[in-house]
Amino acid sequence: MQATGTFEVAEFTPAAVPAGDIKTALPVGVATMRKTFTGELDGRSETLFTAAFDPVSGTGTYVAMESFEGRVAGRSGTFNFVHSAATTGHDRQAEFLTIVPGSGTAELTGIHGTGALTVDPDGTHHLRLDYEVP
Repeated sequence: MQATGTFEVAEFTPAAVPAGDIKTALPVGVATMRKTFTGELDGRSETLFTAAFDPVSGTGTYVAMESFEGRVAGRSGTFNFVHSAATTGHDRQAEFLTIVPGSGTAELTGIHGTGALTVDPDGTHHLRLDYEVP
């Protein structure tokens, strides 16, 4: 099955990163996010977000663990999914998204699958899940 929705970031809160001994060419950051979803994916999420990113050139990579609560094509519940992507500032590459096995609750118990996160030129964010629920 497939479900799609758009989302907006309702809150982005940077967090302090403990100072380490290893310095790279890109700064590493950590943040929490809250998102709202509309469409076949309807609900909200809380996200742990980390990235190595240069805000000037737009080059970097992120990794996010997301906890979703809401409805997927009419089924209510919660689950986790993880996603990541890299960018050179002009594109998205090496994209990855998977639903965390065993994380579903209520009508989404047993949900598993993959998906994609895309961004339109106007900045609209889309999430697509390719999933199964037993």
